[in-house]
Amino acid sequence: MAAVGSSERGTNLYDQEMAEKTNAVAAVFAAHGHDVDKYVSDFEHAVEERWVPENGARVVAKAWTDAAFRERLLANGHQAVTELGLPMPAHHRHLVALENTDKIHNVICCTLCSCTAFSIIGLPPDWYKDLEYRARIVRESRTVLKEMGLDLPSDVEIRVWDTTADTRYMVIPQRPANTAGWSEEKLAAMVSKDAMFGVALI
Repeated sequence: MAAVGSSERGTNLYDQEMAEKTNAVAAVFAAHGHDVDKYVSDFEHAVEERWVPENGARVVAKAWTDAAFRERLLANGHQAVTELGLPMPAHHRHLVALENTDKIHNVICCTLCSCTAFSIIGLPPDWYKDLEYRARIVRESRTVLKEMGLDLPSDVEIRVWDTTADTRYMVIPQRPANTAGWSEEKLAAMVSKDAMFGVALI
């Protein structure tokens, strides 16, 4: 049998430690009468069925087609998404919608961890949680975006928004040309998760 490499041993050790910590926490909750299995099941359901980027895509399509909603969204994002039946956690007190234009491109990050408006735009991708992205997007935003496949013209201002404890952001990408008369459903199908993070265009 081939020897296990140091990196693989390190990964196995990390997995074992995480499993032990997880089991210890679960045991404490169970000792206090909580149904841990149900909690995990409910959480998995929320992640897979409720906290999906299709929610944000609906918001974007609505903003593209309804000027009054767009104004409400830009003024108070939290209240506006609630109109569409999209609740947010209590600690997400503010949702700021960032509108891209011909001359301004917005991108979001969380320099401390990986916070997002997950109930609206979905859970953060792995690259969003990576320390390199979190550190470099603030200092080298144009370079990082180019490395991710988004090469913006030099005359476009890039604005980077860092999530705080109670404020979450979502980017409203520009509506593509030649989509006049399209339904909200058809428009929403065009909106990607990456576009709502600001690392891609439609």
